[in-house]
Amino acid sequence: MNHSPAEHANGGKIAAGGVLYVVATPIGNLADMVPRATETLQQVDIIAAEDTRHSKRLLEHFHISTPLLAYHDHNEQQSLPGILSRLGQGQKVALISDAGTPLVSDPGYRLVRAAREAGFAVVPIPGPSALIAALSVAGLPSDRFTFEGFLHAKSGQRRKQLENLQRESRTLIFYEAPHRILTCLRDLADVFGADREVVLARELTKTFETVLAGSAMEVADRVESDPNQQKGEIVLLVRGAESPETTEVDPEAQRVMAILQRDLSLKQAASLAAEITGAKKNALYKWAVDNSH
Repeated sequence: MNHSPAEHANGGKIAAGGVLYVVATPIGNLADMVPRATETLQQVDIIAAEDTRHSKRLLEHFHISTPLLAYHDHNEQQSLPGILSRLGQGQKVALISDAGTPLVSDPGYRLVRAAREAGFAVVPIPGPSALIAALSVAGLPSDRFTFEGFLHAKSGQRRKQLENLQRESRTLIFYEAPHRILTCLRDLADVFGADREVVLARELTKTFETVLAGSAMEVADRVESDPNQQKGEIVLLVRGAESPETTEVDPEAQRVMAILQRDLSLKQAASLAAEITGAKKNALYKWAVDNSH
């Protein structure tokens, strides 16, 4: 593969020989496979795959004959030294997951960390990601968000996790198993409130792709009434909590408010003082009421 030296830079040093490529693969629609990913998988020496049987079908579709080796949560400790040894011999290794971008709720970060610490280049080959695809169509604030992976399988533990996230103002993104989605939505409605906005993105890029949006209670009711919504791969997005409105008024805003209310009603003074100082009108009004004699 023809890559510029910058692509193989690692902490300012150019790694000799071995390179680990972290390659994203389709989450459903095979047409989403990017050409660079296909080229990389064709030309590396070996592909480390989460499930070799699953990945074999993908490789066959794209006429990729590169050998596969299993690399997953259960054999990570045994497989990692062998992959590092291959890199040490100057081999090029690609890491893929069952679908989407590796390391996102999938094994791999220990391998990436070990490869970087050993001085090997680690090169991303970007592509599909279920959480980003879901966020792009959710219609929720996307300037700030947090990915929380899978919630706990047991309701009690799950509710504790949700309680810890109750005041989080960023958009929340979860992965959820289809057989747990209904109880998860019910727990979410109980903890966050039935009116909290929720988006459920299911089977993205696949034949039965569905995006449901509404309050937590509305989406839960829809899922309960339609068993088809309890199947497939699910991304669950939740609007962040509203930031509590500050009631503090800085000294300059207090001074302006005090001058204006000599000649104006409290409502008029608060409105004009807010325009002048940028302080919240309600906070200014409340400060004036609290400090009136």
